[in-house]
Order: sequence, then C-alpha cells, then structure tokens
Amino acid sequence: MAALIYDNAIYALGTFIGEGTFLKTLNLLRFWLHALITPTLILFSIASMREANIKWAQQSWVLLFGVLYTIVAIFIEIITVLNGLVLQASKEYGALSYSSAEEASGPPIMILMVLIALLIAGFMLWWKAKWPWMFIGTLIMIIGSVVSFDINSNAMTNAFELILLFTLVWTKKQLDLNRLYVH
Repeated sequence: MAALIYDNAIYALGTFIGEGTFLKTLNLLRFWLHALITPTLILFSIASMREANIKWAQQSWVLLFGVLYTIVAIFIEIITVLNGLVLQASKEYGALSYSSAEEASGPPIMILMVLIALLIAGFMLWWKAKWPWMFIGTLIMIIGSVVSFDINSNAMTNAFELILLFTLVWTKKQLDLNRLYVH
C-alpha cells in the first residue's frame, strides 16, 4: 500500500516539482519499488493460505517455492523493465511524470506471476475457508487491466489497484479474526 501511495503522490506532485533530476529520481524510485515490493504479494498469498489452515500450503516446500517464485518475479522485472530503463518526461492528463521512453514489449510478466499467485490463493480461500473476496478482488483487477475504458485519466487503473488492495487487507483482517476465534 505504501508503494501505491508513493506512486500516486509522485504523479500528483510532479507538476509542482517540475521537470528535472529530482522528479526523475523520484520516478525512478517508483519503478524500483514496483519491482521489489509488488512481488511480495506472492508471499502474502502463501501466508494467507497457511493462516487459513489450507493443508498443502502448510508444507515447507510451498513456502520455499513461494520465496523462489518471488525472487524470480523480482529478477524478471529488473531484467525486463529496469535493465536499460531510460526515463523521459511526459505529461499525461495534466500530470507531469517520468516514464519509460520505450513502449512495453509484451505483457508485464512479473504482474502476471503475482496475479496467478493471488488467483490461486484467492480460489483456495474461497473453496476451503468460504472467503471469496481475495479471489473477487484479483478478478476485478485482471478485468480492469484488460478492458479499456474511455476515460481521460489513469485513475481507473489506480481504482482497480485500490480495490485489489482493499480486498487483500480485508482478507488479512478476516484471517486475523478467524485465528482469534479458533484459538
């Protein structure tokens, strides 16, 4: 959530800060936070299943796989997005920021990896713990990313990210409540 808040704050403040090295550095940090923090949602997925007492998720190999999968997702983002990244100033919908000078060549692999983990965990939580909201939030995020909306703003993408984060926080709160009542 902190990375999403930072991301939006830099977009909002970009015009006030103005073009230059300082704003460019702040935007570069956005890319690095995205690469290093977003994949940790894979670990959240595994932790959620473990906390819900989903038996196969309790096995040590699942946690090891999750850690390795997270590391691979981080390295893929570093190699495919950050390696050779050239930022250029751009003004979109009145907001000044720095974005990649190159168009994305293909789907965002790291994001797909994270969404797969969230979908699996969300489905398992729905099936085993009767908690559908992580799955629904992930599905809304996927649909929101695929469907194009005729709105002159990046707010839709941020809204879908916010919905996803809300359902993840809600899932964590629900798992915490269940643990209090079980123990």
